[in-house]
Amino acid sequence: MAAATNSIDINRPVEQVYRFLANGLNNPQWSPAVTDIKLASGSPGTFGAVYEQRIKGPFGIRIPADYRLIQAISSFRIKFEVITGPARPVGLFDLEPTASGSRVRFSLSYEPKGLKRLMNPLIQKVMDAEVRNLANLKRAIERS
Repeated sequence: MAAATNSIDINRPVEQVYRFLANGLNNPQWSPAVTDIKLASGSPGTFGAVYEQRIKGPFGIRIPADYRLIQAISSFRIKFEVITGPARPVGLFDLEPTASGSRVRFSLSYEPKGLKRLMNPLIQKVMDAEVRNLANLKRAIERS
């Protein structure tokens, strides 16, 4: 199983951080892997919303990584599942208020099956890099 977690404090109210994260159209502002994204169905940031997303893969190949919001609890939690692409992790953003703003905890997990288990080291590397992008998230939200 591949899993990665990171957390960061952001100097903005938890409601503002939640709104930014829940709207997947903001992903290119903080995740350098995202090449393009659009809302495919549902309302932005709501349970069941599906985002059609492409990310940078090996050798510059654009890889589909569409995802669906499977939990959206305002100012508290956003959970999503990747529904296209070679790896389909589940992601979770947990938010909590702090004295100076918000704390965001970002987790990714993926259980490869069959031959995909051979890709586990590469998947782990990609997931580790993705959760490290919280520093980019902090900059994007604090400058808005």
